[in-house]
Amino acid sequence: MRKLLYALAASMLLLTSWAHAAPELRSDHPERYTVVKGDTLWDISARFLNNPWYWPEIWHVNPQVANPHLIYPGDELALVYIDGKPRVTKVSSDRVVKLSPKVRSEPIDTPIPAIPLDAISSFLTETRIVDVEELNGAPYVLEGEDGRIITGAGDRIYARGEKPADNVGVFRRSKEFRDPETGEFLGLEARSIARGEVIAENKDVLTLRLKQSNEEVRIGDRLLVGEERRITTSFVPSSPDSDIEAQMISVDGGVSQIGQFDVVAINRGEREGLKPGNVMAVLKSGNLVRDPITNETIELPSERAGLMMVFQTYEKMSYGLILQATRPLSVGDKVTNP
Repeated sequence: MRKLLYALAASMLLLTSWAHAAPELRSDHPERYTVVKGDTLWDISARFLNNPWYWPEIWHVNPQVANPHLIYPGDELALVYIDGKPRVTKVSSDRVVKLSPKVRSEPIDTPIPAIPLDAISSFLTETRIVDVEELNGAPYVLEGEDGRIITGAGDRIYARGEKPADNVGVFRRSKEFRDPETGEFLGLEARSIARGEVIAENKDVLTLRLKQSNEEVRIGDRLLVGEERRITTSFVPSSPDSDIEAQMISVDGGVSQIGQFDVVAINRGEREGLKPGNVMAVLKSGNLVRDPITNETIELPSERAGLMMVFQTYEKMSYGLILQATRPLSVGDKVTNP
């Protein structure tokens, strides 16, 4: 009898966990919604769901619609029920519009992204994580034309080392990341400064013309192969496939407090199973208090304070974008499955 009770209790716990691990419709969800310019998949998901990362589970592909996996401004979405389960799908508008001859010019529509791409574009196209040896072994800037020590777009510069490619990026050593718990080296951030083209070689001295620059190129900056990683809109909010616990180890811009749309680095990556699009809950670390009776130092429990989406993964670490923050976050706060 006791074993039966244990089995029933375990079954109830399992059913409860399944119930929580499912899409939850908002009480004020719309029946229909028309996509507008500036929307993101996260915005639209949050209109329908309390847990927007479950969007793929309620999205219903309509075979009558071209490119059914993409959503464009002007598309109308409707909440329908299929086999008793809620689904969101594209529908044809039932509005009557009176047409009259006129000339109208519009840009070609592009599908809406999952998250605000302007907040992460520099990380997807330029900033990268490298090994120390890779950066230290890369060609380095000697000086600019006419002996200048600071140069920019349109200038020529001279560098020394083996030519990595015709088109190169100019990078500057930035942050070195280590796991705050184990001390393991996770990677070195190489921050993009400029892009250029090798126009001449004289033994190991390279002449480059800078085509674009984000800030002034300086003596000692390094040259790496130009790596154009196009911004993708194909990833969608999703929950990680396995249980993951991580920490925020850095924030872009060096600010002390982290808020919505800030870019953060975490100490977990591809080897732990993280993928672009994975949504993680951010837990605000509890304060340290002194027990008035025993005089011990006690850490209060962590509390959920935000959501983050992973957008760029490396072997040992990842970059994420803070999508929600109910209170100021900080480096050291924990990140877990949502």
